[in-house]
Amino acid sequence: MSERVRGTLGGATARLTGLSDTPRLDAELLMAHALGVSRDALLLTHLDDPAPDSFAALLARRSEGEPVAYITGTRDFWTIRLAVRPGVLIPRPDSETLIEAAVRHFGAAGPGRVLDLGTGSGALLLAALDQWPAARGLGVDRSPDALAIARDNAERLGMGARAEFRQADWVEGLIDTYDLILCNPPYIEDHAALPRDVAAHEPAGALFAGADGLDAYRALVPKMGRLIAPGGIALLEIGATQAAAVRALIAREGLESELFQDLGGRDRCVAVSR
Repeated sequence: MSERVRGTLGGATARLTGLSDTPRLDAELLMAHALGVSRDALLLTHLDDPAPDSFAALLARRSEGEPVAYITGTRDFWTIRLAVRPGVLIPRPDSETLIEAAVRHFGAAGPGRVLDLGTGSGALLLAALDQWPAARGLGVDRSPDALAIARDNAERLGMGARAEFRQADWVEGLIDTYDLILCNPPYIEDHAALPRDVAAHEPAGALFAGADGLDAYRALVPKMGRLIAPGGIALLEIGATQAAAVRALIAREGLESELFQDLGGRDRCVAVSR
């Protein structure tokens, strides 16, 4: 008799323990993908099904350090499900702090125009457009591979008419102003040690930003003021120890800043206003 899903998940969890911070979750997401169902459906109705033969290959890939999101090809973020693949940073729950801060600032009315710098998969831009159906936005990235993924996500989510994408280096060529600017730049120190699945698989250009991790902020902050529309706000993701340094850069430009924490209580987002 074929092994049941329940038992296979137990063995997979044991195999991933020590290799992943979330071994049981990883196993469940891979099993749900193998069965072609949601994780909720897996846990509610499929634990006693025969385990699919395809699961073993998925588990082997995860055991070698490949991120779950690249294996399944999807990642949930805010209220949307994004397609992701190698060449684009995998969206993290911590980045939802920027959308939470935007909701606090704009409320139900929302922004009219949104700019997402370093858009990657389009996660921040498309989450904002999903939150506020009347908004329109522009996603900028220097990576053509990332832009292709972002465009595909916008079309699949029915936002193709409201989301524009442009290849550029940060704010290069931008002359308009925006009510909401979102940016999750690279902010990791060049020689920082990262988990194997991140270091070996995710794009270095979306992770590393100089010896102190601040190079992207030094490039962006001096140009931020001219892009923020009256009453608007720019939201920058930061590393948990970078608040003081980034806020000092902002103050040097005569701009105001406010700090927001993620769900773990870590500094995660700096809001910039004129």
